[in-house]
Amino acid sequence: MDDPGLGALAARIVEETGDAVLFADRDGVLRLWNRGAERMFGWSAAEALGQSMDMIIPERLRARHWDGWKRVMETGVTRYGTEVLAVPAVRKDGQTISIEFTIQLIRDAEGRILGPSAVIRDVTARFKREKELRARLKELEAKQR
Repeated sequence: MDDPGLGALAARIVEETGDAVLFADRDGVLRLWNRGAERMFGWSAAEALGQSMDMIIPERLRARHWDGWKRVMETGVTRYGTEVLAVPAVRKDGQTISIEFTIQLIRDAEGRILGPSAVIRDVTARFKREKELRARLKELEAKQR
């Protein structure tokens, strides 16, 4: 991406994509929050930038999240660069949503981890449909017994 025009194009792609694109520093402070994140989570970039990722992590899952975070920051190893992680998240209005995402560890020129970027998709509607189908299947199986 030596072409300055390509850098501007990449920035526009990140900003305009429908998925949420986030970057947090090593301390878990949000440093990038695109329009997709604004739509998905309800906070504007002005509200989110400089805040802890705790704002989108359900309180009951925070300890587990930060334990994993520390391990990844120490080791530089995560399986979620290629595997999709599915978890609940919290919107500004308090609503819980279901999200799926992958992360990439962003490193400086010397190879030190600056923090992870994440591409996040809201899969709440699909999750609800699948849950309803499982319940319906269970109901039908119970009738056949």
